[in-house]
Amino acid sequence: MKLIFSLALQSLFNRRVTALMIVFSIAVSVALLLGVEKVRNGAKHSFSSTIAGTDLIVGARSGSVQLLLYSVFRIGNATNNISWQSYQEIAAHPKVAWSIPISLGDSHRGYRVLGTTTDYFKHYRYGRKRPLTFAQGAPFNLLHDVVLGAEVARTLGYKTGDKIVIAHGMGSTSFSKHEDQPFTVTGILATTGTPVDRSLHVSLQAIEAIHIDWKAGAYIPGSGGKTPLDERDLQPHQITAFLLGLKSKLATFQLQRSISNYRAEPLQAVLPGVALQELWGMLGIAEKALLIISGFVVVSGLFGMLTVLLTGLNERRRELAILRSVGARPVQILSLLVLETSLLTLCGILLGMVLLYTGLGATLPLLEQEYGLQLTLSFPAIAELKLLGIVFIAGTLAGLIPGYRAYRYSLADGMTVRI
Repeated sequence: MKLIFSLALQSLFNRRVTALMIVFSIAVSVALLLGVEKVRNGAKHSFSSTIAGTDLIVGARSGSVQLLLYSVFRIGNATNNISWQSYQEIAAHPKVAWSIPISLGDSHRGYRVLGTTTDYFKHYRYGRKRPLTFAQGAPFNLLHDVVLGAEVARTLGYKTGDKIVIAHGMGSTSFSKHEDQPFTVTGILATTGTPVDRSLHVSLQAIEAIHIDWKAGAYIPGSGGKTPLDERDLQPHQITAFLLGLKSKLATFQLQRSISNYRAEPLQAVLPGVALQELWGMLGIAEKALLIISGFVVVSGLFGMLTVLLTGLNERRRELAILRSVGARPVQILSLLVLETSLLTLCGILLGMVLLYTGLGATLPLLEQEYGLQLTLSFPAIAELKLLGIVFIAGTLAGLIPGYRAYRYSLADGMTVRI
């Protein structure tokens, strides 16, 4: 076996240009396969870490995925609002440690405006229970202060001290704007890779203030009365949803059931983790499609190796015949060809891992900052090792085809001069 291994190395060295092309082809396909698997797992982890440390999300009765989408991902709209009185009653429950009210409905150049309280910056968590931090400035304090997400500030070129105008309703272009009450940017949040980056945050009182003269979605100056803003009671009448953190995890299901049976109005409370898993399951088809496509790329790389080996086999017939003439048995010829493909596949796998980890090392900060993908340069997981094992076995088995053809070559056939 040692002799066959030595012959395989020398044979590959003599055909080093072709061998390097095969190795590089396999390496690219392996890097793509592992890259897709890592991105898939990273996307799933980042997706499930969009919100952390929150025990319950409460909103009007609808579907759990719909509630998750509009309250956390700022996608879609609520079927109904929640009265402020109901929110206060539930937030005052003895088992509730903290609560974050959320009011949605307005926008700024396509980005959602979120009305909340300063508790949002204290208690909201994402990733591995990481808190929100400020890249610039501080939370809102005055009525017309606004805190921007990182993407909003970066894309629109805002900085602290700038003035912005909030539009009524959603849409990148709106003709209904609250131009009479501009806001001042007082803070810009650090990048989180979550929907927080694409949100503008104002106080609940500010949401009430900008809608004083609005009736049925239309701006009617003076319709809200002549009382100055600083003399008005700007306590909200309704909110869209709210987040709850409980004093004990054991109370989660009890409080969830209590909210579902709330008599004052139809509400529902969902566990963020369960709703996220349900939503991810709906996206599972795309996830599997990516893995299948990368698998086909690996198969095409192995077919390329097989094609090159079969094409070059006729050129090696004299070499194989000489080996037979000096005593090599047909089984040893078969083993030689299979060993060559195994070495090519192994080198391709190793080079593919080098390419992947080098690329990840260079782009890791960018992936987390721009796309929120939390990837790690860790040793391949068991699932990834299984994929690499499948690739290696497939590459080794591919060597059986040229090996079997060489096995059937006779000494006389190999020594015959063909014109």
